[in-house]
Amino acid sequence: MRRVLRPLLPGVRLLSLLDFPDAPDADESGRTYAQNARIKAVAAASATGLTALADDSGIEVDALHRAPGPRSSRFAGPHADDEDRNSEILRCLAGLPRSRRGASFVCAVAVAAPHGAVRCVTRKCRGTIAEAPRGQHGFGYDPIFIPTGGKRTFGQVTRAEKDAISHRGKALRAAVPVVRAALAASR
Repeated sequence: MRRVLRPLLPGVRLLSLLDFPDAPDADESGRTYAQNARIKAVAAASATGLTALADDSGIEVDALHRAPGPRSSRFAGPHADDEDRNSEILRCLAGLPRSRRGASFVCAVAVAAPHGAVRCVTRKCRGTIAEAPRGQHGFGYDPIFIPTGGKRTFGQVTRAEKDAISHRGKALRAAVPVVRAALAASR
């Protein structure tokens, strides 16, 4: 987040919850990305007294009826790691042609002001699921997601390339005016 936001919000000191070790963890109990992002942003604003930004993201695979969706981190079970989750999606799509391997990465970014106002933006990045993991960069489903128009997975591109086209990069850039408005209102 800092990598994308720092040049877009000059003069704004960007902190993380690591700067607030007593802040409680937020319960991601929402059924949508926006609900989870809002829950986290409101909890952070409440705990810190500052304007807070939080996101929630996941992958939606067309052939799996948009699963795993907001449960992306729990798709292959509660103790699964990234490799397990990627393997499970690949197993579910085994034998499907590229034309049936469509997917979207989705990211919702919520901005919560300390006085309670919350706004959320959501953005997507369309692509396809590769037939096998490729690349060592990124995290999560990056090694199996090929953005539309690309030949490399998110696991193969640089951070700058990914930030320019990813769901999270798009959502963070769209949230900048919301952040500016929330900061101005809290002064």
